[in-house]
Amino acid sequence: MTNQISLGRDRVGLISVTACLAALGLAACVYPDSGRSTGYREGPPMQATAVVMVQDDYVYYPQYEVYYSSSRHQYGYRDGNAWAWHPAPPQVSLNVLVASPSVRMDFHDTPDRHHGAVLQQYPKNWKPASDKQGGTANKEKSQKDDHKGGQNH
Repeated sequence: MTNQISLGRDRVGLISVTACLAALGLAACVYPDSGRSTGYREGPPMQATAVVMVQDDYVYYPQYEVYYSSSRHQYGYRDGNAWAWHPAPPQVSLNVLVASPSVRMDFHDTPDRHHGAVLQQYPKNWKPASDKQGGTANKEKSQKDDHKGGQNH
């Protein structure tokens, strides 16, 4: 009878030590009601996790009221009262979209916070001002080339 009581107490102690080490990651625990130390036990190795924060970068296509996120590789647009994000533009082919006028946005949060002002500044019929030296046209072409390259990823 004495052996069974002792065995039960040892099981409780073993479970307590295991739970203590697993849950708290302590180097040593004490058996309940005994005062005995389990000794030093090394916890699991710690791993550092790197977090990379990428700011959203948007290109806006006024004719279609569509934003392209180069970091997400998705197209954002209003779908009724909500915003939708998809890997393909809505109701227009990619070739037609990238051939239309576009402008790089200077905000890095979400388009829904800026869309009202963007609509006023860039109405559906907006076209970039042509630069005699080709600066604006070349910049727009470069943006479209970057955008096409982002689709291949």
